[in-house]
Amino acid sequence: MQIKTKHPSDHNYLLLKRRENTETMIEELYTNIYRIGVPLPGNPLKELNSYFIKGKESDLLIDTGFRREPCLKALQAGLEEIGSDPARRDVLLTHLHSDHSGLADLVVGRERKVFIHETDLALLHRFRETTLPEFRYQRFISEGFSRELLEEMYRTNPAMTEAMDSTACTFVPLRDGDRIPAGGYMLETLCVPGHTPGNCMFYLRNEQILFSGDHVLFDITPNITYWPGAADSLGDYINSLKRYLDLPVHMTLPGHRQTGIYKERVEELLVHHVRRLSEAYAIVQKHPGLNACEIAGLMKWKIRAASWETFPVVQKWFAVGECLAHLDYHMQRGRLRAETGSDGIRHYYENPG
Repeated sequence: MQIKTKHPSDHNYLLLKRRENTETMIEELYTNIYRIGVPLPGNPLKELNSYFIKGKESDLLIDTGFRREPCLKALQAGLEEIGSDPARRDVLLTHLHSDHSGLADLVVGRERKVFIHETDLALLHRFRETTLPEFRYQRFISEGFSRELLEEMYRTNPAMTEAMDSTACTFVPLRDGDRIPAGGYMLETLCVPGHTPGNCMFYLRNEQILFSGDHVLFDITPNITYWPGAADSLGDYINSLKRYLDLPVHMTLPGHRQTGIYKERVEELLVHHVRRLSEAYAIVQKHPGLNACEIAGLMKWKIRAASWETFPVVQKWFAVGECLAHLDYHMQRGRLRAETGSDGIRHYYENPG
């Protein structure tokens, strides 16, 4: 069945194709540029937008889905429908999160390459060093997150359980400004740290098409969390938003859900974080001496849970990480300070003056 529908950005028509025996949705967004909808079962994100650029000599797949059978089946069905030859398929990753990278080593062509920013590539390799990487989780323990909850989170979080095998493919580390040819187009690497330290967007300058990954999403807000080695993840994210605020964008292709008007959404995201920063600061003012877990429990979250105590452990971990990013932002600017108690837990206070 073929359906024609108007694109939200009102610049062309989409060709939608649904295979008779699958739930895979394929859209031709622009000449030889396709979206494959990859379901994310049980995940609040619901679906990944995987993008495919068809070329004469090689093809490029942008982002893949979790390392899970339904994701693999849907992605393979879409690739087959488009007519992708696995032997000439490269993979480009916007960032290391497993909902974007989990299948990379299974769908990249034999003797082909996986492109990812060098910073996220280093983190991918480092995460494989231990079953519970202390370099990342020690911070959470010092912020009031129990080790028992962290171990449960690690056992159940798809980010860990459904990640790619980073030893099974050939990587090409990217840097800001690197160019990747694909299907007669030239993708420009725009490094936008924040969502991850090596998060990237990819820009077709002549066509003004932007693959925004999870840097700019339209009906959900990207999670900005603490990352080891990054003193100010939220500051990095805000600076990245501002850096490309005026980028000429005719079509934005985000990592999840619907598209929209790029500049308007960037401005909305900047306002959102001003509000969240004010919220976190006000909680510390009103309740001096709380740890980050306690502060996160007083922040407002859009989640189906009766209370902070009933948050699913993975969502609680995300919430605390996002809270930490906002606390770090204030501390980097001298507005808050943290004092470590005799129990090794950090407690937050407003800085005088």
